[in-house]
Amino acid sequence: MFEKLKNMFSMDIGIDLGTANSLVFVKGKGIVLDEPSVVAIQNGTKKVIAVGAKAKEMIGKTPGNIVAIRPMKSGVIADFDITEAMLHYFIVNACPKRMMLSRYTRPRVVVAVPSGITEVEKRAVEDAAKAAGARAVFTVEEPMAAAIGVKLPVAEPAGSMIVDIGGGTCEVAIISLGGIVHAHSVRAGGDAMDDCIISYLNRAYHLLIGERMAEDIKIQIGSAFPTGEENSMEVSGRDIVAGLPKTLVVTSEEIRDALQQPVRDIVNAVRTTLDRCEPELAADLVGRGIVLSGGSSQLRGLAALLEKETKLPVFLAKEPLFAVAKGTGEMTKELDLLLKNKH
Repeated sequence: MFEKLKNMFSMDIGIDLGTANSLVFVKGKGIVLDEPSVVAIQNGTKKVIAVGAKAKEMIGKTPGNIVAIRPMKSGVIADFDITEAMLHYFIVNACPKRMMLSRYTRPRVVVAVPSGITEVEKRAVEDAAKAAGARAVFTVEEPMAAAIGVKLPVAEPAGSMIVDIGGGTCEVAIISLGGIVHAHSVRAGGDAMDDCIISYLNRAYHLLIGERMAEDIKIQIGSAFPTGEENSMEVSGRDIVAGLPKTLVVTSEEIRDALQQPVRDIVNAVRTTLDRCEPELAADLVGRGIVLSGGSSQLRGLAALLEKETKLPVFLAKEPLFAVAKGTGEMTKELDLLLKNKH
């Protein structure tokens, strides 16, 4: 009875704790928060100055006494204390403050984690969420959450394939009967793409640009496969040789060449997973195809390239950025069952 009363007066929330962005889903309300996974701290201390969008605006522009950092790397915790502070900010902003006053009414939280992380890394996520204010913490693998979020029939005795491409990782999974049959994770997400763009401009033009400019280039003219429409854009940065500000024009063809490595890593991850697939599940995929989710799955031409490489139909999910968060939200409906199984 006491447990039922606690659950009646507390909240259940799902968190997509991403390398680039974090989203919070509140049971009964939907996605209530979508913020960059960035924290600005005072240099030499752990004092938090800003979190989320405000902190991201500070990247590359902070004075010496403030550092803007991303505490998640490739989907796992790189800095425990800063991740805890970020999670606390997300949970407090999603829940009424009165619920955080008592340990009995604090929220139960479902957090999505990469399929390839270790038990130690998973435990670090759980500990950080509890330290941030969660009453109970459950983890779900990102590809499973994404598949649930895009409403794939994961419980059916047939194969479904999801490719979730976020900021830090590309998660590929074949799912059947409510479980992951085969999974493959590679560090070939949006961050790797941004790094390749930065390296290319440095190498080709001796131009140094920041993360935000690289991301803008990727979004505006980046592509994985020729789309029939070539574009260009002005890029500003610092000339490494002269040491002065410089602006030049780059084309979408150049950026496509720059992105070859991470795109090839994604294609290889998909092909590796398909190579492991049983004939019966492979037959299901011929009709069902592959579903893409995650923010970086929106790279132009990526679906077309995967279709060409796999000879399977490839579909971009509706609202791909929200797939994992929606999946964790669906999991909150089953928390009582999860809690029973956990014990």
